[in-house]
Amino acid sequence: MSRIGKLPIEIPKGVKVTYNERFIQVEGPKGALSRTIMDGVTMELSDTRIVVGRVDESIGSRSAHGLTRTLVNNMVTGVTKGFETALEISGVGYRAEVKGDLLNLSLGYSHPINFPLPKGITVEVEKMTKVLVKGIDKELVGQTSAKIRAFRGPEPYKGKGIKYAGEAILRKAGKTGKK
Repeated sequence: MSRIGKLPIEIPKGVKVTYNERFIQVEGPKGALSRTIMDGVTMELSDTRIVVGRVDESIGSRSAHGLTRTLVNNMVTGVTKGFETALEISGVGYRAEVKGDLLNLSLGYSHPINFPLPKGITVEVEKMTKVLVKGIDKELVGQTSAKIRAFRGPEPYKGKGIKYAGEAILRKAGKTGKK
């Protein structure tokens, strides 16, 4: 039995969960999320908890068991608390600002980068070098953060670029002089 898959998911007060025919919808104070559940997985829904099980012991069912439980738990957590990822921009002249639903980045290129924010994602910029990506869908928050970071990843010599907050960048030594 999957260690993660067998754990029940507690439903907090104020969250409404509906499940029918491979489709689950979770509504809470921050919004609503829905997802189609994979084959080989069963769900038992009560007033206070969700229990995810599997149909049989095939490899497909066993691999989908823990994943499905984690995805549903992330949906419940997202509609109650939400998710956020922090990014840091370092480099001379590198900055970010939000204009409506566009994130404007100046990252040392000859042109500014205008990144349209996906629906359901909000971005806060403080001091033009700290970017906070927020949303209720964990997958979308992570994907958006990865796309923003990919515009100018941190380079190993000076550490310039966009990195996740708390990310350790392995630094390389520069060239040494001629002896």
